[in-house]
Amino acid sequence: MQNWFAEAKLGIFLHWGIYAVEGVAESWSFYLGRISFDDYMRQREGFTAAKYDPAAWAELFQRAGARYAVLTARHHDGYALWPTAYSDRHTAADLLAPYAQALRDKDLKVGFYYSHSDWAHPDYASVRHADPALVVDSPYVTPAGTDDPEAWQRFLAYRDGQVGELTRAYRPDLLWFDGEWERAESQWGLGKLAADIYAVRPDTVLNARMLSHGDYATPEQGLPMRAPDGPWELCLTVNDSWGYQHADTNHKSVRMLVRYFAETIGMGGNLLLDVGPREDGTIPQEQADRLIGLGDWIRRHDSAVFGTVRGLPPGHHYGPSTLSADGRTLYLFCFDPVRDALALRGLRTGVRAASVLATGTRLGHRVTGGHGEVPGLTWIDAPPAADVDPHATVIAVELDGPLDLYTGQGRDS
Repeated sequence: MQNWFAEAKLGIFLHWGIYAVEGVAESWSFYLGRISFDDYMRQREGFTAAKYDPAAWAELFQRAGARYAVLTARHHDGYALWPTAYSDRHTAADLLAPYAQALRDKDLKVGFYYSHSDWAHPDYASVRHADPALVVDSPYVTPAGTDDPEAWQRFLAYRDGQVGELTRAYRPDLLWFDGEWERAESQWGLGKLAADIYAVRPDTVLNARMLSHGDYATPEQGLPMRAPDGPWELCLTVNDSWGYQHADTNHKSVRMLVRYFAETIGMGGNLLLDVGPREDGTIPQEQADRLIGLGDWIRRHDSAVFGTVRGLPPGHHYGPSTLSADGRTLYLFCFDPVRDALALRGLRTGVRAASVLATGTRLGHRVTGGHGEVPGLTWIDAPPAADVDPHATVIAVELDGPLDLYTGQGRDS
C-alpha cells in the first residue's frame, strides 16, 4: 500500500458518462427497467463533452484540498471514455489522457473507476455465480440456460484487455474497481488481473473490489460505526446521485460535508467525495461551490488534516479528533459552540497549551479529580464567540509528551 493514499485524506470521485444526457441513473436505469436499453444507449448521440476542461477540474480539486481523483473510465453499461480497441462502445475522442495530464500538472494522483461487469456485452451473461445463493435473476446478469465457459473466457479477455489499455496508456496511481459482487473471485480471475496490472505499474493502488487483491476498504454513503481494519475510504455523493441528474437538488451543505470529512479522517480514513459532471463536461456550480467551501475550511485547519493519524477512541472526546504523526498534538473537532468548557477523559499526558487552531487564540486548561491510575478530567475553556468557525471549530491541544490514554483496561499508548 502506497503511503500517499493513507496521507491523502480527500479525493474527488467523478461519475461522468452518457447517462448525464437524460440525467438518468448510471447503468442501473436500464438494468432496473426505468428506461429501455436502446433509449439508454441512444444518449451517446448527445454526449458531447463540448465544454470539457480537465485543467479547470484539476484546479477545482486542488482548491478543494483533494490529493487525488477517480474518474469513471467505464461503468456497468460498458461505455468507455477512451477509444478502446476492444469494443465499439466508446467516445470518439480520448477523454482520459487530458484528465490524467491535468491532474499530474497539479501534483494530484490519478485514479480510474472500472467495472468488472458489463451489462451490454454479448458474452457477459454467460456464467452463473459459483455460489447458487448469489445468483441474480436478471437478463443482464445470468444466462437463460446453461453456462457458456467459452463465452466467459472471451469476456474476461475483453475485460483484461481494457484494463491493460488503461494501465499502459495512462499509468494510473489508483484503479477503483466495481461490479465484483456478480461473480466469485476465481471466476473473475482477479489474481491474473492484479499480476497484469503490477507488471506494468507495480505501485498501483487497488480498492477492495479486487477482493483479496484489494488494498483498502470502500464503504459507501454511510459512516461506519467502527473503522474498517487497515486503510479505508468513505465514498459519498454531494447530493443523492452519483452521476448528473437534473432533478436532484438535494445537495449537502458545506457544514455537513465538513462533518463527514472530520468524522472520516478522525477514524483514519479518506473521504472520496463524488460530483456528477453534465454531458458537456461542466461540473454543476452547486457542487463546485461545495468543493470550494470544503477546501476553504481545510486550508484554515490544514495541520489538523494533513500529516495526522486517527484520533481519540470514542468516549474520550465527544466529537472526532486527529493526532499529529509524532503523537504530541491532538486536534479536537467541535461542530457546535462549546458552552463552558470542553472535557477530555482518560488523558494521562499533561497539556502544555491549548488554542483555537484557525486563529491562534490561547485557551485556559486545567485538570480536576483523578485517583490512582484513573486520571482526572482535562478541561479546556470554550473559545470566544469570535473564534467559533461556522462549520467546525478545531482546538489544538499540545501535549507534554506522546499521547498516553487510560481506557479502563490498562495503558493504551
